[in-house]
Amino acid sequence: MAKTPSFTMGPAALVAAAFIGPGTVTTCTLAGAGFGYALIWALVFSIVACILLQEMSARLGLVTQQGLGEVLQKQFTNPLLRALLFALVALAIFIGNSAYQGGNIAGAVLGMEALLPGLDVPWAIMVAALAFVLLFQGSYRVLERALIALVLLMSLAFITTFIITQPDIPALLGGLRPQIPDGAWLTVMALVGTTVVPYNLFLHASAVSNKWHDPACLRQVRKDTIVSIGVGGLISLAIISTAAAAFFGQGIAINSAADMSVQLEPLLGSWASVSMGVGLFAAGVSSAITAPLAAAYAVAGMLGWTTNGKDLRFKLTWAVVLFSGLGLSLSGYKPVTIIWFAQIANGILLPLLAMFLLYIMNQSNLLGRFKNTWLHNLLGLLVISVTLFLGGKSLYFAFTS
Repeated sequence: MAKTPSFTMGPAALVAAAFIGPGTVTTCTLAGAGFGYALIWALVFSIVACILLQEMSARLGLVTQQGLGEVLQKQFTNPLLRALLFALVALAIFIGNSAYQGGNIAGAVLGMEALLPGLDVPWAIMVAALAFVLLFQGSYRVLERALIALVLLMSLAFITTFIITQPDIPALLGGLRPQIPDGAWLTVMALVGTTVVPYNLFLHASAVSNKWHDPACLRQVRKDTIVSIGVGGLISLAIISTAAAAFFGQGIAINSAADMSVQLEPLLGSWASVSMGVGLFAAGVSSAITAPLAAAYAVAGMLGWTTNGKDLRFKLTWAVVLFSGLGLSLSGYKPVTIIWFAQIANGILLPLLAMFLLYIMNQSNLLGRFKNTWLHNLLGLLVISVTLFLGGKSLYFAFTS
């Protein structure tokens, strides 16, 4: 009998590395500083929803050996519906990722400036060059190992900071009770949008199809998804809790995640700067790699191109996103606002893409016995309903406030 392979982190590490970027650091910091532990429930919901939807995406990639973009392109033959789908992909992924990329590079730069203050180095160009080299070599295995290392770095930095700040555990557990304080609707939507990222559905399916080729590996795929995204969730929880312990109720304005590393120094001493510097650098670089890669997978799949990492059209797609982000980071424009509203837009667009995913996952001719069970569908509909409700309320408050 063949020996069952031991568990190792795999493609889901890309998902964790993608959603734990500077945008998540910013959003979780603002959530903790502004509302204490009150929005912990929203983060937990987001993590559970992320695991559920990413498992569907990973199962699709494993069974069909195709990316989500390729499956959507083949399943929906109506020209109008296909045009609508492509518009959604272009809006939520390609254009949005270019905006995110500016924040990813800027976040990594903030990390390096915190670690090596006063050193006059063009960090933005160096971060972009590092991402370019890793993406250009086109090897999935090299990318996976690099991103796993960065996820472990983020885990060490943020979770250690969480332990040192000694959060109020009873208050943290109390945050599991659903509540939305005044002015928190957009923050709730941003927490959902920064965790359950639409482009990760495309990234995960393609990455799984590249790594595993036998449906018998489904159990390993699920373990990878739960463990990797669970680690990402712990990092997000650590950031909210650290910000709540340090800033909530003190009237201190937090304008960016960078403020956290500076204003935590009275509490943590010089360790705060090092911890946040490492965390921001790892978060920025990991997302600077995965955002262009996800955009390339999505666009190539929807246009019927090959998703081989060495294909010229594939490389040109991620290069456009990478260099658009570099241009934004060098422009001097603060990316925090762009990232913030991009996450809200992500949360609003998520239910639409989740509906298409849910439809695909019920196609017997495509997935056979691996199609969704009634429980998958029930939980999927619950996620869609909650995100639709939150998106509607967020839009209402955004336009009436």
